[in-house]
Amino acid sequence: MSPEDNEAAVGERLHRRGWRKAFTVEEMVAGWAWLVGQVERGYEDDVEEYVNELSCRNWLHEAWLLLDDRTVLLWTGRIEELDRRFRAATADDDGVALDRFHRIPPPELWWWRRHPRVLVGDLGRALRPLL
Repeated sequence: MSPEDNEAAVGERLHRRGWRKAFTVEEMVAGWAWLVGQVERGYEDDVEEYVNELSCRNWLHEAWLLLDDRTVLLWTGRIEELDRRFRAATADDDGVALDRFHRIPPPELWWWRRHPRVLVGDLGRALRPLL
């Protein structure tokens, strides 16, 4: 199976597991990059949108267990860079802030246990009193 076929098959498999559509790695990396950039500048939307946006990183986590080695190797550097940026732009609170609004997944989904350092907009107003 070619890497492209493997990626498409993984997208379809995750779609059957409940994801809205058969996403590609490129789409979800772009979504994670967008969210990281927003968090660095100050994420202004509400908590529900924020937790929805976090799900793109969940998809990547699930897909990594299913993708072929070539695809994983191709994208790992970019994802690691985005993860470093996200960690720098957020503070670890062990999920305390987001847990008030959404059930926090297991610890290996570490991005759920962090909140933006720059608290602005609706998200800031919702989280600031909890910190």
